[in-house]
Amino acid sequence: MATALSRRALSQRIALASTSSAPLSSSSVAAASGITRASFSTSKPSAAPSPSSESARPRRQLIFTKKSGQSNFKTFLPISPGLRHLRQPISEHLHKGGPHRPLTVAKRATGGRNDSGRITTRARGGGHKRRIRLLDFRRIEQGEQDVVRIEYDPGRSAHIALLQHRETKYLSYILAPATLRAGDVVQSFRFGIPDSFMIASTAAPTASAPSTPVVDPGAPQTVLPPSAALSLPGVRPAPGARAAPTPSASSRPLASLAQIDLGVLRSVAIRPGNCLPIRLIPVGTVIHAITLAPNGAAVLARSAGSSARIISAQSASGKHAQIRLSSGEVRLVGLECFASIGTVSNPDHQHRNLGKAGRKRWLGFRPQSRGVAMNATDHPHGGGRGKSKGNNHPMTYNAKGAKGQRTRAPTSKNGNKFVVKERPKRSEKRRSG
Repeated sequence: MATALSRRALSQRIALASTSSAPLSSSSVAAASGITRASFSTSKPSAAPSPSSESARPRRQLIFTKKSGQSNFKTFLPISPGLRHLRQPISEHLHKGGPHRPLTVAKRATGGRNDSGRITTRARGGGHKRRIRLLDFRRIEQGEQDVVRIEYDPGRSAHIALLQHRETKYLSYILAPATLRAGDVVQSFRFGIPDSFMIASTAAPTASAPSTPVVDPGAPQTVLPPSAALSLPGVRPAPGARAAPTPSASSRPLASLAQIDLGVLRSVAIRPGNCLPIRLIPVGTVIHAITLAPNGAAVLARSAGSSARIISAQSASGKHAQIRLSSGEVRLVGLECFASIGTVSNPDHQHRNLGKAGRKRWLGFRPQSRGVAMNATDHPHGGGRGKSKGNNHPMTYNAKGAKGQRTRAPTSKNGNKFVVKERPKRSEKRRSG
């Protein structure tokens, strides 16, 4: 009760100060509330304000910074019910303007209906008009690309980065890693690392933007085979041993992991945002945007804050690597498939609080009724006297299991052969955590 009275007194004191002739200063509010970390945001006044009217004065609201663990969130002074529980992640590095329009297409709203007009997806409709951003999930363009800006994408939970090629000036969108900022440089090594790049990087390594380490120091290190040691400079073959033939510069293929020093590879190529084949990524590296086919697009680890980790370089067949996904599932991915380095941006997306139902409507969601409040013909939990679903297990509206029951259909009778270890159940996660 005392907390509610103090908040009410603080709101009344700020309201009286804002209606007075003297301007509202941050020091007076800080002295009244006892909060030092506050910033003011003033909305734009009307087109033709009247100096005598009270409504023409700019409205002021307090924005507080609240730290939760390692993340910072914006909270607002509860001058309205919609601001009381509103909590948004702080993303000051995002672009304030619109997207690059040639890389977008218009999104036609369906309202959850199919081509015959029937509702196939419930609780969908309305929302702000959007344009779909066309992202490059193949990363075929090679060479250095500058990060022009980091943008907000209304069609996905992660942030996106606008890239511009230094030579061709080609613009493209990619998923932005967590540490990527405007001005950084990323590259795509989808078809391998050329020898010219490795020679230039070894002779004069260039410094890049500071980034967090993405390789686990405790992971097992890759050791060069004995045959690769003969190709290193300064190493002579043993007496009686046959020296390996040295290919010419024109016929030399792209560099492989056995031909590249691991330290050079980590310092030059293993950087957030770079795209490499799985065979060139060291064990223990955090990756995202993983493909399942050598010529396919990225399909795994694309949502906000998600990532995967390479736990084994080769499998029994010698053609796949073992990757642990964020769900706990361990699966095989081909060595010729590729992935991007780092964790997907916006990891605090799941901890946000929209604050009011109207903000959910802006995102294109409609209200959804509970099953026990429906009739028996509309939902398995409907009907009966009172608000009870009976002795039935929790189900969805189409009589499928809910609340923990697995609904993913296996691809064959024996399951997916590329899954080494299935994702743990919810009870196993609680016991392990």
